[in-house]
Amino acid sequence: MSENKAPKIPRQQDNYTKHSMDDRLAFVRAQTSSKAQHIAHHSQEPKNLEGNIENPLGVAQVPIGLAGPLKINGEHAQGDFYIPMATTEGTLVASYSRGMSVLSDAGGVNTTVVERYMQRAPVFHFQSAREARDFREWFDTHFDEIKAAAEATTSIGTLSHVEHYVVSRMHFCRFNYLTGDAAGQNMCGKATLAACEWIALHNQQLSGYTLSGAIDTDKKHSQLNTLHSRGARVVAEVVLPNELCKSRLRVDTQTLFRARQVSNVGGMLAGTSNNGLHAANGLAALFIATGQDAANIAESQAGIVYVDLLDNGDLYWSITLPSLIVASYGGGTGLATQRESLEMLDCYGDGKVMKLAEICAATVLAGELSLAAAVLAGDWVSSHDELGRNRP
Repeated sequence: MSENKAPKIPRQQDNYTKHSMDDRLAFVRAQTSSKAQHIAHHSQEPKNLEGNIENPLGVAQVPIGLAGPLKINGEHAQGDFYIPMATTEGTLVASYSRGMSVLSDAGGVNTTVVERYMQRAPVFHFQSAREARDFREWFDTHFDEIKAAAEATTSIGTLSHVEHYVVSRMHFCRFNYLTGDAAGQNMCGKATLAACEWIALHNQQLSGYTLSGAIDTDKKHSQLNTLHSRGARVVAEVVLPNELCKSRLRVDTQTLFRARQVSNVGGMLAGTSNNGLHAANGLAALFIATGQDAANIAESQAGIVYVDLLDNGDLYWSITLPSLIVASYGGGTGLATQRESLEMLDCYGDGKVMKLAEICAATVLAGELSLAAAVLAGDWVSSHDELGRNRP
């Protein structure tokens, strides 16, 4: 054993008290060059952090700006919304606000949630490819029992359907769940484990299983998510009058349309998961403000932009987000500042997740329009130069 072994982080039996946090702050000050002055300032009770973080010592204070109003004509989100956006990138809130203003003047954003599922994807192992293939028939015959085993672990989760993919002597499954207002990753993992245990007990051909075979796909983009959805599949769309674009954005709809064609070619060359401009910007700001799992940006930022220049010169513009993972309940949504941000949107608690998904998609559309116009009108660099420089 080395005599210079690094000291352990202080822990107590009750690790969620002011005293335990003060111990870790003192430890950081002694072991590093940081004074941890601002990290130490927070307004919520340490006990409320249990289940969200380990070894707490303070908070990261990310500025929250307010964008809007944004008019949304959704099935769940209807009316004018003011959007809290947590970011350290200058110009972002201003840019999104501009896009929101133009979209609102165009009559608002129409939003549609097509479907919403969360997945866990186990792999079942067999001695031969034939046995792996034949497992599908056995699975379908026993689907009701498998479904019952999974749903016995949760009060709100429902197993909707299962996709099947056979490779070699492995049978990959993708269990799709409805998860209420929660994002549901952990819920689906627990439910699928119970289902796999039931299968292992009742199928004599099975050699074993792996709870996740990586086609879920958790916290990483995949083409499978784009095709089959993970989280909510949401569409935001608007018809932009040509005169409005010229007067408010200093660019006409034909120029916007041609620029989208160029972006499509560039996206194809790059092999991008989003042929739009910067969905991750708006989503990350909303996620951080409202207590979403920020790592889910990896999946949620994927998008498909489609535009159509209409005969009268107006421009139809839409973006489809096929794997938007958000929650209005559970996880970090109940923490103090995160809950307040959700309450600004009337999106905290039961029955609000579809509304939140529509707001997210509409916000992304506002950012797409504003940045596209800024690039074409020559405002992109000058705006960042004016608003995005951190001057002392």
